[in-house]
Amino acid sequence: MSTRRNRLTALALATVAASGLALAQQQPPQQPAPHKAVPPAEVNYQAGGSPLATEPMYQSTNPKAPAMTQAEFDKARQLYFERCAGCHGVLRKGATGKPLTPDITLGKGTDYLKVFIAYGSPAGMPNWLTSGEFDDKTVDMMARYIQHDPPQPPEFGMEQMKATWKVIVPPDQRPKKKMNAYNVQNIFSTTLRDTGEVALIDGDTKKIINIVKTGYAVHISRLSASGRYLYVIGRDAKINMIDLWMEKPDNVAELRVGLEARSVETSKAKGYEDKFAIAGAYWPPQYVIMKGDTLEPMRIVGTRGMTVDKQEYHPEPRVASIVGSHFKPEFIVNVKETGKTLLVNYADVNALKVTEIGTARFLHDGGLDSTKRYFMVAANQSNKIAAVDLKEGKLTQLIDVGKIPHPGRGANFKHPKFGPVWSTGHLGDETISLIGTDPVKNKASAWKVVQTLKGQGGGSLFLKTHPKSTNLYVDTPLNPDPKISQSIAVFDINNLDKGYKVLPIAEWAGIKDGGAMRALQPEYNKAGDEVWVSVWSAKDKQSAIVVIDDRTLKPKAIIKDPKLVTPTGHFNVYNTQHDVY
Repeated sequence: MSTRRNRLTALALATVAASGLALAQQQPPQQPAPHKAVPPAEVNYQAGGSPLATEPMYQSTNPKAPAMTQAEFDKARQLYFERCAGCHGVLRKGATGKPLTPDITLGKGTDYLKVFIAYGSPAGMPNWLTSGEFDDKTVDMMARYIQHDPPQPPEFGMEQMKATWKVIVPPDQRPKKKMNAYNVQNIFSTTLRDTGEVALIDGDTKKIINIVKTGYAVHISRLSASGRYLYVIGRDAKINMIDLWMEKPDNVAELRVGLEARSVETSKAKGYEDKFAIAGAYWPPQYVIMKGDTLEPMRIVGTRGMTVDKQEYHPEPRVASIVGSHFKPEFIVNVKETGKTLLVNYADVNALKVTEIGTARFLHDGGLDSTKRYFMVAANQSNKIAAVDLKEGKLTQLIDVGKIPHPGRGANFKHPKFGPVWSTGHLGDETISLIGTDPVKNKASAWKVVQTLKGQGGGSLFLKTHPKSTNLYVDTPLNPDPKISQSIAVFDINNLDKGYKVLPIAEWAGIKDGGAMRALQPEYNKAGDEVWVSVWSAKDKQSAIVVIDDRTLKPKAIIKDPKLVTPTGHFNVYNTQHDVY
């Protein structure tokens, strides 16, 4: 086995030398050993589990590509959408990962491609063979598959959407007032990733109110402007609308807006509260505006078009984060691959006015500054944050930050020296970037990184603080070191230079056999005196939620229940409703 792999490596290096080209940012490693295995949890979170894996697609065979049987093609297609599409794109045009279209891959050849698939690269390509995920036969199959033309999933238009639309409880049959005794504003919506559910948890009693069936791997929970309705969207593009006024909060409507998606939001502007909802799809690349009380689809808008930098056509610009403006009747829609932020004015849905702002490619997640005037969005593979002025409707600044920023919604606080800042952590390095956001009283520090903190390590997904807190929490769930991925770093906002304190979240959870546990997404309660952190274990292992006393930084409660299967993100109703972070 080792002789064969050494021969493949040598052949690949010879090919590189001959062509002068490299598939990744670096040449294949001389030895596979230095490459660290990408943990299964990281692969699943970032690039795995695409619902498109089970969609029927037409096999388009490239006569120049190596031969494949129909069975091989079908198996390779399934593996690609389960493991690779999140990074390389549905049509293999490239996203987080490099393009893998035949005009590139055919010139490399099967043996060359097998090395990268087998051993990965320091740039982030998983080592599928040496990690044990693939065997030699599968590596060979995938190397041949990516030399064929990519099959295209079916489109998903109004006819298909209407076929999935269900109004479970019509608006006129819903409660006219709150019918339960829960402190609704302190309810948490927690994603149960692998069961296709969300857990509604009472933030006061720490008891589960209801386990609600949803789409697969809910990506985000958002609240209507009134705080009554909770909207969640799964990776399979299914939206569930939950009425928190019901005696037992549950689904009242549902809709599927595509085949894969990540974002949902509601209208927040004065006079439009609870009137509209919007969802953005990864496939097909489009966004959909719906009626806020029933999810009835009203308008579908495609996002295919030209990139902001090279002005070249991209067939798969996925819709990433969406935020509702508090200044105007607008949705802020971020289009990933083309690098455009769209301000979609919903005052007249039949005559949409869209302001297109060129920001930077690979837009992902982001949030509002403390005044809610500026939207701060991460262009993660561009290593930039774009600050968009929602009042003036224009780009304020592109700001260079660390490697692969991933802020979630980010964290706003008042810096002792530089005034109001918004902050982001990074997937690719250990830094936390603090960006000044006050161009009036702190003009000299506005729209630049005023301080860079050093955290535990790379692999951060979320950071969080609260207006009533002096602490900044930073997670690192995708770090390869278990001690780091199972803990949270906490900075004292009033003394940032002293570094961070480590909270051993997984240890506090007291789970004896949790497998590859990961601590992620700190979220405050409404009062701002508790922080909830998920302990995400494997589907067949026990998970938990650790509740931290924000004053003492000690565990206050541990929520364990057999129904809490793979809890990941959680969202407090009040903080989500009012964009408090």
